[in-house]
Amino acid sequence: MTEVINQSVIEQALRQYHDPYLGMDLVSAQCVRNIVINGVDVRVDLLMRYPCGRLSEGIARTLQDALEDLPGVMSATVTLAWHVEAMPAQANLPAMSGISNIIAVASGKGGVGKSTVTANLALALAAEGARVGVLDADIYGPSQGVMFGIAGGVRPEMMTEGEQQFFVPIESHGVQVMSMAFLVTDNTPMIWRGPMVSGALQQLLTQTHWEHLDYLMVDMPPGTGDIQLTLAQRVPVVGSLIVTTPQDLALLDARKGIEMFRKVDVPVLGVVENMATHTCTNCGHTEHLFGEGGGAILADEYDTELLVSLPLTVSIREQADSGCPTVIAEPDGEIAMIYRELARRMAAQLSVRNSEAPAPPTINISDD
Repeated sequence: MTEVINQSVIEQALRQYHDPYLGMDLVSAQCVRNIVINGVDVRVDLLMRYPCGRLSEGIARTLQDALEDLPGVMSATVTLAWHVEAMPAQANLPAMSGISNIIAVASGKGGVGKSTVTANLALALAAEGARVGVLDADIYGPSQGVMFGIAGGVRPEMMTEGEQQFFVPIESHGVQVMSMAFLVTDNTPMIWRGPMVSGALQQLLTQTHWEHLDYLMVDMPPGTGDIQLTLAQRVPVVGSLIVTTPQDLALLDARKGIEMFRKVDVPVLGVVENMATHTCTNCGHTEHLFGEGGGAILADEYDTELLVSLPLTVSIREQADSGCPTVIAEPDGEIAMIYRELARRMAAQLSVRNSEAPAPPTINISDD
């Protein structure tokens, strides 16, 4: 007797795949956009809620095999696309033209590798297919120009739109980058008071012609001062990442950063624990130079998630200093894989935090 294939059977098969980033099956996550049943042939169209360009083929293949294992199914076709939605920002601030989502990457103190994480995370998102920009908001100590291999003295072009003039961000490794370093000489100290710095940040952000970005990653200066408050209160930030080392002193300052974002209603998407371990290049022994488990403790304390733990290696520093960060220098290496994991987890975390659930899927059944 031939098995009857219907919507319920197909959905039940799709529910067996649990997406590790969304934390649920694709039916519950409302990623199923279309089901077509044509006799013994089945087609399923999926729309993922985060950039997953490098995973899409594998996910589609897995689901196709699962559907073809169903009694009564002769052939199955699974198409998978992804889309980045613009998330709501704090205090209902209006979105900025050309940018879907602004994400702040912050730390309570300096020296924890926040800028390196920002650069590699942006490149990992771009590797998944997203359109990404980086704003270097560390006015006093900008470093993203160096990390992206943009030569000193390079200046952004200007463009006119209507009666306004805009900076054109400099593109490197497929990412749009803007920094105060592009507007001053390398040896120019930023001897500015707080209001001047805040004004400069707003100008960099609003007077740059960002072109159709899914994500703008903002590399914040350390601390919880004027720049951080300006960004959190006047700029439509949809989420933040906290970068810390496991060291007690770093965790102490990271708590202040989390508290600041909570007070201004910017969701903390998760914690990135940097320099978690170090492996000796001579003997291979791995040890926790700055303590162990601090990132997980911090995440648990604030009911957020430890997204990844990154090791301390010489190569990460050397590659960033050379203008070719790890995700570009060793795209198939272990560290690049961790950054891509971070990119997917952060993007998925942002999508599921959206206050408005996505529209229900459209299911089409055809027995022609």
